[in-house]
Amino acid sequence: MKKDVFNEHYLTHPEMLYKEIIEYSVETIVIHADYEILYINEAGTKIMRGTKEEIIGSCLLDRYRKESKPLIKESIQKSMVENVPGELMEEKMYTLDGTLMDIELYCLPVQYGNKRALQTTIRDISTRKEIERHHKREINKVSAPIVPVYDGISVLPLVGSIDSGRAKQLLETIPKEMQKQNVHWLIIDFSGIYNFDKFVTAYLLKIKSVLELLGVRTIITGIKPEFAQLAVHLGINISSIHSMANVKQALQSLGIGKVE
Repeated sequence: MKKDVFNEHYLTHPEMLYKEIIEYSVETIVIHADYEILYINEAGTKIMRGTKEEIIGSCLLDRYRKESKPLIKESIQKSMVENVPGELMEEKMYTLDGTLMDIELYCLPVQYGNKRALQTTIRDISTRKEIERHHKREINKVSAPIVPVYDGISVLPLVGSIDSGRAKQLLETIPKEMQKQNVHWLIIDFSGIYNFDKFVTAYLLKIKSVLELLGVRTIITGIKPEFAQLAVHLGINISSIHSMANVKQALQSLGIGKVE
């Protein structure tokens, strides 16, 4: 009976089979020890936009943002010390040409030659994250509609939770909408908002300043006591803010007694 030379070769040299599998994997696979990249497969060189010669021997941490490095170090050390796979993480990583991409990664301890190392699998999720960001922007637009109530007068009812991302989006979109709608007065109603932090507070008050530069006067309604306290704590002078208890009062102050 003829021997299966191919199978016999890999049975006696299992490390070669392992290397063949990861080399031709469609996933990006990086093997590293003490933060030094010992190996990267072909798929990895394409994502990283470099050659094996450029990547192997370089420091893995150089590929991450400064603020991400402590968490990456902690995850690597935990996996090595406890000899357990790392948790699935979402991060950002720099390619060799300086492009910042969104990635998903996880690592597991392996033996590479005579070294204990980590094998990290990396997936480029930039497209998925951009779709998510687009959907979030669209949701934010829907959740903060600018409602025309009279010629030159509109109401912006803010509802739910506002994080720094949503506050920034409002700062970017509201001035553009004001110009499109030819608004002279905008009533910004805070009564439906249930959370504030210093970043959100700063962004929302910036909206007022930007609108004034565009010739749009603002009336802020529904300010809760905690918002006022936080503004004072941040050293923001809220006495200059034109505010009223509710939207009805604001409309009456503009000469609109009843909204149909």
